[in-house]
Amino acid sequence: MSELSVKHLLGIKYLNLQDIELIFKTADNFKEIINRPIKKVPSLRDVTIANLFFENSTRTKLSFELAQKRLSADIINFSSSQSSVKKGETLIDTVNNILSMKVDMIVLRHPNPGAPILISKKISASIINAGDGAHEHPTQALLDSYSIRERLGNVKNKNVLIVGDIMHSRVALSNVYALQLQGANIMVCGPKTLIPKYLHKLGVKIEYNLLTALKWCDVVNMLRIQDERMKSSYFPSIREYKKHYGLTMNHLNLLDNEIIVMHPGPINRGVEISSDVADSKYSIILDQVENGVAIRMAVIYLLAKKNTFKVDNG
Repeated sequence: MSELSVKHLLGIKYLNLQDIELIFKTADNFKEIINRPIKKVPSLRDVTIANLFFENSTRTKLSFELAQKRLSADIINFSSSQSSVKKGETLIDTVNNILSMKVDMIVLRHPNPGAPILISKKISASIINAGDGAHEHPTQALLDSYSIRERLGNVKNKNVLIVGDIMHSRVALSNVYALQLQGANIMVCGPKTLIPKYLHKLGVKIEYNLLTALKWCDVVNMLRIQDERMKSSYFPSIREYKKHYGLTMNHLNLLDNEIIVMHPGPINRGVEISSDVADSKYSIILDQVENGVAIRMAVIYLLAKKNTFKVDNG
């Protein structure tokens, strides 16, 4: 298989295993390139990409921009806080105005679940979902799986634990889809109020005791509390949450086997994860950040190739 089965990256649930394997294989090549002294390739010369971010972002936005620049694409950056959205312009009108400037691809982050899907039905340009509300964050899930594969050799049959605010996390849902496609076993852990009831229908194990869950896993992915999406209180206090679900070196020292610790960022040190764990030999958090550039280069390149833009394979 030399091309993706999809025109857009709207979510992991629209991909198949062959798509993921192709993205990883392509990312392997790009990771080797970006560790060279000359990190830029001419693959997407004359391709214009618009980054439309309707929510705040640091790592994802910078990672996409760097990936695009490494591929020699032309970039337009859009921030809703400094746009006509403030004057009442709709999402569709904003996108159509940008497309009239002959943009080939759009990277979209939006607070409303399903926004990238809606846009994909209205326009001809390729869409990459950079996070839509609490729905999906496909490139984060891809880079997480890629990082596990890099450290453990493969993802199949590995026990992967996701801890924290599962209810409001787009990272959690995308990871569940991606890990299941690759044959991993998945467990979630957190307060009952932050674990959606539908998860058991997806074949996901649920555990409420953090130490019990940690003893089961090979990999733990710690998620932050999504305060910005909470309209009411889901647990008594941050102190109480930290007591029951904050990962510390004390937990890791009680385990029989070493595990890998991950976090999609931003990290709330001293809440869901202690600083000594985040900076320890168990942590691959900075590897995730590095791998994010290679994965996003791979996704952008493969979508451009799929949609017959002018792609330089040299």
